[in-house]
This record gives sequence, C-alpha cells and structure tokens, in this order.
Amino acid sequence: MSPIFDFFLEAYKSTPTFQIILEVIAFVFGIASVWCAKQENILVYPTGIICTLITVYLLYINEYFGDMMMNFYYSVMSIYGWWNWSRKKGDKYLLPISRTTTKEKIIGLALFILTMIITYVVYRINDYDIQTANYIDIFTSGIFFTAMWFMANKKLENWTLWIFADLITIPLYAYRGLGMLSLQYLIFTILAIYGYIEWKKNLSNNCQTV
Repeated sequence: MSPIFDFFLEAYKSTPTFQIILEVIAFVFGIASVWCAKQENILVYPTGIICTLITVYLLYINEYFGDMMMNFYYSVMSIYGWWNWSRKKGDKYLLPISRTTTKEKIIGLALFILTMIITYVVYRINDYDIQTANYIDIFTSGIFFTAMWFMANKKLENWTLWIFADLITIPLYAYRGLGMLSLQYLIFTILAIYGYIEWKKNLSNNCQTV
C-alpha cells in the first residue's frame, strides 16, 4: 500500500466505526456546502449546518476546542446567513454580491481579534496545555470566523480569507493525523478559488448592468 493511503488509513485503525461514519457524512456535506456557496445557492446553509454540527461533536470528543468553537459559530452564523440570503422584495433578492466597505473591514478585524481572544480563553478555562498547533488553531479560528461573517453578507473577500485559512489548515490536520479532514480542506481550497472567480465575475457583470 502506498504511503499516501497509509497516511489516510493509519489514523482510523483505532477509531470507532460510528466516528468514521460521522466524519464521512460531515465530509460529504462540507463539500456540498462549499460547492453551493460557489454557485451562490442558498443550500450552502442547510448542508453547512449538518456538516458543522457533526464536526462540533467530533472535535469536542477529540478536545480540539478552538476548532470546535469555530464550527459551532458556523452553525449559528449559518442560520443568520440563511435568513439574510433568503430576504426578498417581490421576486428580487435583497442581498447582492459586493465588496467590503472600510467599516466592514474594521468590523472584520475586530471579529478576528475577538475570536482569537475568546478561543484562547476557552483553552485556558479547560486547563488545556496549549501547543504550537493550538496557537495556529487559534489564529485560523479568527480568520474563519471573519470569513463566515463576510459570506453571510455576500462579501467577495470571504473567499480570500477561506483560501488563506484553508491552506494553513491542510497541513495542520495532516499533522494531527486527521487525514480525511485534511483532504476535505484541500478540496475546500480548490472550490474557494473557483468561488472567488465566480463571485468576482458575478460582481463585474452586476456593475456593468447598473
């Protein structure tokens, strides 16, 4: 068997079957969610909620509290995003794709910093021995939180943040032995790049028709 297959399978030899099944379900719905986001399809949110709720449980039992908080936030923010994306006036949706304003960038930066602080405090409250990987986790949590808020408001810049944080998360999960999640974030990165291209094209077309 090749080293690549060994890497993905080794970590699951002692993993309970129900956890593997849950991870597979989260994997499938996670990919579906990002694909729907790329297409600006509102199904991004129900599929995302299924993925994140399962992931919250899996991360909790593995004591990755930073990632757990991030995914719990995804679930909550997905409810807001679902409502925000579905708002209509007549037959027209009220939330078009747009770029962040200066005010929104400041809010995003505040969310980033606040998220890192809260995540760090959660680790400390649980008396967790914070390692280098956990500090990376705290940093990416801040980026992901901000990206999710930008996405819920259909800001183009959400994709830039997803791509940046995904590229960090791929080796992080590989280091932790979570091969399936590492592969998932690799696919997320590819889809996020396409998502950025699609949304930018959509934004350009809307600007030309105004």
